[in-house]
Amino acid sequence: MVHRTIIRSIVSIVALAALIGPAPAAEKITKAQLVGSWTLVSTENTLANGTRFSPFENGKGMLVFDRAGRFSWMLLRGDIPRIASGNRTQATPEELKSVALGALAYFGTYSVDPQSNTLTMRVQASSFANYIDQDQKRILSLKGDELKVSNATGASGGSAVVIWKRLK
Repeated sequence: MVHRTIIRSIVSIVALAALIGPAPAAEKITKAQLVGSWTLVSTENTLANGTRFSPFENGKGMLVFDRAGRFSWMLLRGDIPRIASGNRTQATPEELKSVALGALAYFGTYSVDPQSNTLTMRVQASSFANYIDQDQKRILSLKGDELKVSNATGASGGSAVVIWKRLK
């Protein structure tokens, strides 16, 4: 009796799977789909111990891709302090640290591999010098006007996910 119930359950599952069909493949993202300007929605990093944080809390950002294969990426925290002296070359060490931790900007050239939805950014200049002359690889997901950019090794530690919205 139990044996028949198990067999019926297996047959039902197989039949249901046949009706549903295979899972849809991820949409292939092309370079042309990225061209334009994007504004920051959110950032989130996840450390190895599972701790989550936003390195650009209440931030603003802009991501631009052009048709010629050039990009510009800028993230700014919402709480970057004003420099008390009014002169950036006369900032205090604390002010400079806040500015440095609150900004990440870089630009260069880019390519997209639609087979793996991988964005490769060849960084020409960056506020984080470790990126300069390096290929930065990111995994892309695009749903409508929302672009999700995932990085296994975020510049602020852990893995990083940045969500952008296309500007119209």
